[in-house]
Amino acid sequence: MRDYKWLHEYCLNRFGSAAALEARLPQPLTPEQLRAIPDDRYLSQLSLRIFRAGLKHSLVDAKWPAFEQAFFGFDPHKAVLMGGEHIERLMQDARLIRHLGKLKSVPRNAQLILDVQRERGSFAALIADWPVTDIVGLWRYLAKHGNQMGGLSAPRFLRMVGKDTFVTTQDVVAALSAQGIIDKAATSQRDLAAVQAAFNEWQTQSGRPLCQLSFMLAHTVNH
Repeated sequence: MRDYKWLHEYCLNRFGSAAALEARLPQPLTPEQLRAIPDDRYLSQLSLRIFRAGLKHSLVDAKWPAFEQAFFGFDPHKAVLMGGEHIERLMQDARLIRHLGKLKSVPRNAQLILDVQRERGSFAALIADWPVTDIVGLWRYLAKHGNQMGGLSAPRFLRMVGKDTFVTTQDVVAALSAQGIIDKAATSQRDLAAVQAAFNEWQTQSGRPLCQLSFMLAHTVNH
């Protein structure tokens, strides 16, 4: 695989200057900032990611105030009590996106957040304290214990809340394949471990967060 120096020089050439590159790079939140986010906001963002999947984001975002009202501000203690009859009533609410599986995911993921609260004090602590050198481990945790959090939903949710992570988009996968790190979409634990190791190496070389390295790597793919 190529080193960070090559990646940086490639992106400098593509963006024209260091200032232009830096202006485009995403900035993750600090662990302290992540820990300060209330758990109802994590449930809201997790649910937003699930409803955005496969739909135009602007459509979902425009309806989100109605979701906030329908799910009691995404208070996990209240959302977890929403049983089948309540969800069926929401299926008749024209303000919402009436997808039964996604609506059911809210109380199920509220249970996840409450379980983590009992173990760690808050869901925020889980997100804040998870080491980015094993960010794919957090993806697996969310996919295993959460509902409808498979595929790219976990990393995209983490990116939404500001947790540092790379995202294996089509461009990132193409770039990783070009460097011989993987030869297909990274879905197996073996491939994800290889991708994590590569990003860890670039992070050691550069000191940059994973999200910035992911952004830069995606821009080494010619369109």
